[in-house]
Parts: sequence; structure tokens; C-alpha cells
Amino acid sequence: MNMNDSDALERAIFALPLEEPPAGLRSSILLATAYRPRPAFSVVELAILGALGAIGVWLFVLLALGGGMLFVQTLQTIGEVLSRALSNTATLAWLAAGGATALWLSLFTGSQPLVAAPHRSERRASR
Repeated sequence: MNMNDSDALERAIFALPLEEPPAGLRSSILLATAYRPRPAFSVVELAILGALGAIGVWLFVLLALGGGMLFVQTLQTIGEVLSRALSNTATLAWLAAGGATALWLSLFTGSQPLVAAPHRSERRASR
């Protein structure tokens, strides 16, 4: 196909009878894409809500079936283990040192980057 044929082809394409698009097609496309409302919850929030709901149902079934004493004993055991672990002087010292370090770094260094990023408005030598 050479250049002369393209003019005739374009005239033939423009001469084709085209149907009118259905009424409201553009608005329905915009409603389905650009104007679509955001979902109420993100995937992470739905996962968290689902996990909390599952734990709630499990606790309800546990208490309804008479396993309340087992649940209370489990909580007591967890409390005893935590109290023994946190009553250790070395553990408390390490937790205090870590907390103090985190506080020091967050208060006195701020959110400054380690290396200054170049500005986009500056021109590089390679251009």
C-alpha cells in the first residue's frame, strides 16, 4: 500500500455509516471507573475484623460449652509467665535500654534522611 491508497482508504473509512452510541454510555462508563465509590473497608481492615470476629465467636462457644474455667486458667497461666519474665532484672534493664534508645532516636534525630536527596529542579551535568 503506498501513500496514494491511504487517502482513498481514509475517505472510505469516514464514509462508513456509524451507529450512534447508546444513550448514557459515557456516564455509565464513568460511573463504573472514575466515579466508582471507594470500598468501605480495605482488605487489611477486613482481615482484622474477620480475625476479631473469629476470636469472639470462639470465646462465646468456649464459654457456652462450659469451658470457662479452662479459659480462666489459661489467662492465669499467661499472667504468671509474663510476671515471671518481667520480674527478671536483666529483662527489665534490656527493655528500659531499648525504650530509651528508641525515645532518644525519635526525639533528637527527627525524620531527617541519612543522605540529602538531590532536588528535581537541579540540572545534572550529564544532560
